[in-house]
Amino acid sequence: MDRSLPVAVVVAVVLMCCSGICGAERLGARECEDLGFTGLALCSDCNALSEFVKDQELVDDCRKCCTEDSDDSISKLAFSGAIIEVCMRKLVFYPEVVGFLEEDKDDFPYVEARYSYGSPPKLIMLDDKGEHKETIRIDNWKREHIRQFLKEKVKPVKSDS
Repeated sequence: MDRSLPVAVVVAVVLMCCSGICGAERLGARECEDLGFTGLALCSDCNALSEFVKDQELVDDCRKCCTEDSDDSISKLAFSGAIIEVCMRKLVFYPEVVGFLEEDKDDFPYVEARYSYGSPPKLIMLDDKGEHKETIRIDNWKREHIRQFLKEKVKPVKSDS
């Protein structure tokens, strides 16, 4: 009978940790990719995301896929350009993305629209060499959230002219 109490405590602790009570559950790279996160997002970016997107489940998924911030990277991650990729046939399901592409995209000359069959709406973030650095799904984003995110995270490289 003396051993049953410690065993019960261990079982309870394991169950709490498995249910996410002990700490943030982490997802694998493939699961994060399926959710629209590459794992390159900083956890502080999830906090910023929560200000723009009032979808707690999406923010929780972000936190399950983010990388802890280090002192030298606290939300300073910026990109030089972006591509909004979406399937033209699926655009009808994303009026906020359509609104951005039709009315706001011209305000962001460093953002390119790319139509790819079957692709959900996503931002492909580019480094200063134009190489793909991160992919962020924007299925549920509002138009103003896309604008604000691009204003804060994309800093185009100034060319020497």
